[in-house]
Amino acid sequence: MTTSSLDLASLLCSRLCHDLLSPVGALTNGLELLAEEKDPVMRQKCFELLEQSATASANKLRFFRLAFGAAGGFGEMVPVAEARALIDALVAANPRITVQWSMADETLPKSAIKTLLNLSMIGIEALVRGGVLDIAGEVRAHGASGAGLASELVIRASGPRIAFDPLVAQALAGTLPLADLSSRTAPAAMLFQLAQGLGGSFQTHVTADALVLGAVLPVR
Repeated sequence: MTTSSLDLASLLCSRLCHDLLSPVGALTNGLELLAEEKDPVMRQKCFELLEQSATASANKLRFFRLAFGAAGGFGEMVPVAEARALIDALVAANPRITVQWSMADETLPKSAIKTLLNLSMIGIEALVRGGVLDIAGEVRAHGASGAGLASELVIRASGPRIAFDPLVAQALAGTLPLADLSSRTAPAAMLFQLAQGLGGSFQTHVTADALVLGAVLPVR
């Protein structure tokens, strides 16, 4: 699978707009209700709706800014705490999902952070009935001689029902036909291109109640 940077960027923008449509639409609805509502109790509920929608919109924008974009410039290392805050905020609106962290390092290369965010997003989407999202990662010796380093990441989504599009797995593996590339599979396609440039790889395993996503990204 090969696709131009322009096509991929367009699909990632479409994905961002799709995910923001709901909270932004709720903001619009809340403002319309507020303009017409006179009852103090109902007006308070409108304000609560506006606050929730504004928070959700801001959280998603911050998440996508780093997951898809160049937030923080092009520095080599990014604090893991920054990625954790973004993922925890994204999950906060869904009480059915619990996130458990096991990270060995305080900072990771930016490529690893972007991969961590996008794989976590895939895991969150797989938990349609809630469950547990386990996120683990560390930088380890890599290569035949052990002289190199690689970021190793594992995301495990476990719950009563896992919804995972096999086209996403194909996009991660670089085998997705161009005709099937969409805003849904674009983040995985972006990760494949990122890993390919580093000489890295992904592993995917899915069952009825668990999805495991692994990544090995050499540090350069």
